[in-house]
Amino acid sequence: MATVGENGGRDPGRRRALLDAADRVIRREGPQASMAAIAAEAGITKPILYRHFGDKSGLYQALADRHIRTVIKQLRREFARARTDLRTRARATIETYLDMISANLNLYRFLFHRAGAEDRRTHSHMAGIVRSLGEELGAVIAADGTVSDPVRAQILGHAFVGMVQTTGDWWLEHHEVDRRQVVESLVEVVVAAMEGTFAAHPS
Repeated sequence: MATVGENGGRDPGRRRALLDAADRVIRREGPQASMAAIAAEAGITKPILYRHFGDKSGLYQALADRHIRTVIKQLRREFARARTDLRTRARATIETYLDMISANLNLYRFLFHRAGAEDRRTHSHMAGIVRSLGEELGAVIAADGTVSDPVRAQILGHAFVGMVQTTGDWWLEHHEVDRRQVVESLVEVVVAAMEGTFAAHPS
């Protein structure tokens, strides 16, 4: 069990141990895990827990950075692969995302449902991370050459990220729906938009 002293708030190793403790509690107890339980897991009191992160919002944002950025790193690896088959590329990216959120269900719900709803700064912080992924995907789409208009590429990048995120959130509540159907339905929309089946509105 990690223990920290009152003066160790800036020690990165201790900070990492606190985040590890938070992960264990959230995975075990779900999105309603209490700050008291996290502090107890780490062998400290709540005031000391908050001191390491500034406040509860700081702890939420540190957890968001740790986990959402991990997801984004995996997604970046998939959609940046030099594959000629757009459908295969889209499918791999969507499957990776659904696999990661379903494998870390309690952490996902804690960050997106509890922390984001409970704290405005955390919500803004996570929205900024997701928005940066949309911008990055838009840049990849533009560089790929399938969509020549850089503005349209950005629109599609943000649209795809939002679509997959909200559909994934819905699917977590409806596991009776076959995962393959979810993936293939999303892939069809992505491919149709990228190949111009959904034409841009005339100016």
